[in-house]
Amino acid sequence: MFKKIVFMGTPNFSVPILKSLYQNGYPICAVYTQPPKKSMRGQKTNKSPIQKLAENLSLNVRNPNFLNQNEEELKYFKSLSADIVIVVAYGQLIPKEFLSLSKNGFINIHASLLPKWRGAAPIQRAIMNLDEVTGISVMRINEKLDAGPTMLKKEIKLDNEMNAEDVSNQLSKIGSEIISDCLDLIEIGKAKFVEQDHNKATHAQKIDKEEAKIKWDEDAIKIIAKINGLYPNPGAWFLFQGERYKILKATLSDLEGQPGSVLDDNLTVACGTKSIKIQEIQRQGKSKQKATEFLLGSIIKKSLALT
Repeated sequence: MFKKIVFMGTPNFSVPILKSLYQNGYPICAVYTQPPKKSMRGQKTNKSPIQKLAENLSLNVRNPNFLNQNEEELKYFKSLSADIVIVVAYGQLIPKEFLSLSKNGFINIHASLLPKWRGAAPIQRAIMNLDEVTGISVMRINEKLDAGPTMLKKEIKLDNEMNAEDVSNQLSKIGSEIISDCLDLIEIGKAKFVEQDHNKATHAQKIDKEEAKIKWDEDAIKIIAKINGLYPNPGAWFLFQGERYKILKATLSDLEGQPGSVLDDNLTVACGTKSIKIQEIQRQGKSKQKATEFLLGSIIKKSLALT
């Protein structure tokens, strides 16, 4: 077993994998994660899920604002003399000067079937693209984004009812189940790393708020894919009377009408083809609600238009 492991991760996706390493007795000498973020109202700071877990496990936590050109952090990292580094959705590119400081390199668990969907939002992009399958890839990190050779891929099927949270939980669980075997293969020199076909690479750039806006002239099935792909964050949204609403869940309806128009009293909204029936919604600054609850006091009525 490796004697010194560094773990780098930030969101909930990373949590089961760090837990698995800890529960299987791997010696974790440091955990790197993104620094705490201020809440939207600035009244408190929120630690990342990985920082919360690492502190609960009494692990050594490091959360520098940046690694690039950070001589102090580079010096500290070098002092760790890591045997291997496990990276799972850390949120920063690893600078070249760090990559040489681990005896067995940096291993990344990435939430796509590389070379498809390299980048920050692979799960969201796979769902929004109506992909039939996705998965995770275990790869060795090099200087280019998600372009290193892979040693293992695990595939899952997608259906049009799965949202990003569902897929993230499923892939994260798989990652937690395979990480020990991957480390064992690397340690005994039996891991086979295969170069990616870079000509087939696609890129999963981060979703910005404007892209998350619903375009009602698109097909209903594409709009549902956006709603599912962006759940729970940042959330697919529309405007009504200048106020923002997020749609958290919707189903397909065969009703037709002018795109963006409310077709009935059950929150069915016309799209480019067919329509969607909203099941769960969240008004700006409010808690999420089931459509049935929302409709009791809603000003969104039949024949009105959403933008």
